[in-house]
Amino acid sequence: MTPGLLIAAPRSGSGKTTVTLGLLRAFTRAGLRVQPFKSGPDYIDPAFQQAASGRPSFNLDSWAMGRALIGALTRHAEDADLIVAEGVMGLFDGASAAGESGNGSSADIAAMFGWPVILVMDVSGQSQSAAAIAMGFRNLRPDMAVAGVILNRVASDRHERLIRAAMAEAGIPVFGAIPRSDALSLPARHLGLVQATEQADLDATVDRIADLIITHLDLPAIRRAARPTSPPILLEKAAPPPGQRLAIAQDTAFSFTYAHLLSDWRAAGAEILPFSPLADEAPDAAADAVWLPGGYPELHAGRIAQAGRFLSALRRHAETRPIHGECGGYMVLGEALIDAHGQSHAMAGLLGLVTSFAERRLHLGYRRARLLAPMGGFPAGALLNGHEFHYSTILAQPDHPLATVTDAEDNAIASTGSHRGRVTGSFFHLIAEGSAP
Repeated sequence: MTPGLLIAAPRSGSGKTTVTLGLLRAFTRAGLRVQPFKSGPDYIDPAFQQAASGRPSFNLDSWAMGRALIGALTRHAEDADLIVAEGVMGLFDGASAAGESGNGSSADIAAMFGWPVILVMDVSGQSQSAAAIAMGFRNLRPDMAVAGVILNRVASDRHERLIRAAMAEAGIPVFGAIPRSDALSLPARHLGLVQATEQADLDATVDRIADLIITHLDLPAIRRAARPTSPPILLEKAAPPPGQRLAIAQDTAFSFTYAHLLSDWRAAGAEILPFSPLADEAPDAAADAVWLPGGYPELHAGRIAQAGRFLSALRRHAETRPIHGECGGYMVLGEALIDAHGQSHAMAGLLGLVTSFAERRLHLGYRRARLLAPMGGFPAGALLNGHEFHYSTILAQPDHPLATVTDAEDNAIASTGSHRGRVTGSFFHLIAEGSAP
């Protein structure tokens, strides 16, 4: 199987995303076919990874996905020379309650596939103490291996020498040291990066990151550290497509669609028909179903409210065929969206939902939903695993609840989604069909 490795860190903000992007571009420049993966439910980083490598990036989530689905996703690396996966948060961070195949941590994925871990360590504000942290990460979980470290935000040659000496004494390989540099920063929004599609100079930015990576890291040693992938051999249970002719909104306001779902739906024979609400495009009139993904509609609420062709077509479609909206898409199906300045924008009015960003409140975490009505190819009673991340506040949600929803600790969640006629919406982003915990 294709050799792989996982880029992780002791904590968020250490630089693993930019290092991963630099490695993807650097190895691709060298003529390798590099398959990216992203551990966890993040739906922003994979778009950057695709831009850096030229290949779609797929999420691997040990809480929301069963081992069969996780293992099956490695088929996308069968023609690749190298797998580079990026972790989420700190290496061992995950949900407090385990899911079908783990707690959602990057360590779960590394252990499952036998991928060695390379730790990106932000060593600003410390020197020899970094070796103690690396030793702890190496020794905590015996079913996975830490191959070595990349030192990030190194202040000087002396700083680097002190840390390298301590790492050598601890027997921990150092794959390189990156000095402090503004070139390794990317603009952020909320808890993640500004979307790849919003950055006009993204390709040049990734090239600058790759130049730094090539200069300061030992790429041959990093490639040698990769080990053959050993996925679990189990039958995959893929999510059914919402329709055989599926119209999906795709633009900067509606961009959060997991790559594995699109791949599974195509494999099941579904035809994906993209359209842009921001360009006032209507979904294909012959579509069996319409799917409005999440994104940042609040940043474009005025344009969406004025997109008469798009909104009229949605209303006509809902008379005879299903529509589903996730998070941002759910808000657009509602009566109104109030932006951060307090201005109300009329939406499609297919649901009674009214949401507001005037008083932001973070909603974040894994979700397990038991459907009370059919949704997107799933019958009532189906159990779905997903993830919720938004800052909007619900002011009105008068329609029937779509599902009973709990978090990773089995606590009830108030954002149940809703349904009216053939229209459904939820704040959770579907990842996979689940099973009872």
